[in-house]
Amino acid sequence: MSDFLKSAFSTITGTATDELRPGEARNGLVHVVSLTLTKTADALIDPKLVLSWLLTALSAPGAMVGLLVPVREAGALLPQLTLARRVEASPQRKRFWAAGSAVQGLAALGIAAAALLLTGALAGGVIVACLAVLAVARSASSVSYKDALARTITKRRRGAITGLAASVASVSVFGVGLLMAAGLFEVAVAPLAGLIAIAGAAFLLAALIFLRLREPEAEADTGNDDDDGSLAALVEPIVNDAQLRLFVASRAALAVTALAPPFIVMLTAASGWSALDQLGPLVMASTAASVLASYVWGRLSDYSSRQTLMAAGALGAVVFAVVGAIGSIHGGLGGAVGAAAAIFAAQIAYEGVRAGRKLHLTDMAEDSFRARYTALSNTLIGGALLAGGLFGLAADRFGPGPVLLAFAVIAALGAVLARGLDEVQQE
Repeated sequence: MSDFLKSAFSTITGTATDELRPGEARNGLVHVVSLTLTKTADALIDPKLVLSWLLTALSAPGAMVGLLVPVREAGALLPQLTLARRVEASPQRKRFWAAGSAVQGLAALGIAAAALLLTGALAGGVIVACLAVLAVARSASSVSYKDALARTITKRRRGAITGLAASVASVSVFGVGLLMAAGLFEVAVAPLAGLIAIAGAAFLLAALIFLRLREPEAEADTGNDDDDGSLAALVEPIVNDAQLRLFVASRAALAVTALAPPFIVMLTAASGWSALDQLGPLVMASTAASVLASYVWGRLSDYSSRQTLMAAGALGAVVFAVVGAIGSIHGGLGGAVGAAAAIFAAQIAYEGVRAGRKLHLTDMAEDSFRARYTALSNTLIGGALLAGGLFGLAADRFGPGPVLLAFAVIAALGAVLARGLDEVQQE
């Protein structure tokens, strides 16, 4: 079994078996299985589609539906500065990740129970509250994962691991979308609550598996003698490290690849198609793009996360420009096929940005500062995503087409900024 794992790991990462560290192949399997479970669970609790539909079906107030995405995104990013020092002081980062995953599982089960037992504003309030708990727990997993990955998988092999997990997870979610599109899965409250309960179980199982990671013990300190415990010391890297500032600026601009899908859906609605009509096709388009692109982007990032960010940003700029122009001129995208094609292309760009920015931050930071760099970056991006809510107001006034055209310009700026980053994969 050990020889088989080494052979499989070598094939996935393009590494000779004699170059592997002891236990690295086994750790790779733990990473892939754990990430596959959590990424699948994330897709099954997608606030943009699944939870939005669920709250609407439960007759929750529209204001609660509007809270879903901001609560999910900001809740997962903004608490990370508070958690950074605790992660840095921990001898093993895997414990934080596993604890975060376990709490996410319990919160998901709470969402499923609320959907089955409650209705109206009470259901909406409980589900939003559970989502907030899930998001904060996710922040603990996020701020600790890059350290856990760096401490157990060698540089230039990490992108292949995370990319493979994303692709495998997308296959299962694609199957769910296919069942929806074919009418074999009833899009109703009880079946969706069942899917969310399955997601909760997946989070809990992932937590147990990740605890099997063979992570070396570390000294329980930050490795920084100048850290006096103040907020100023915590944010010092963003002040002193020009590369971190450039990375955050590029990532903030490229965040439009995450914000774009709802505006593409709005263009589709302008053609007379409702969101429920395309839930299956849009899920299929999004996950198909993840299946095809995640591993490829991950492998490219192993060689140059900088060039991955540049390429993904440029692709996003082209996609948003074309979709925005077509939508503005024709007043829509021509129904489900046009929307699915646009979502597919946009998702490929997003997967590239996600793969590139995760690996770039992992490889650019020193071990003793990686959790802090992650927390700083994510907290700042959380604020940028909250500010991105203003684009919704712009869409109400000017329409989604002009907003997507603006996204094209911002994505192009992100690609240009990424050009100034260092090649951190070079030894």
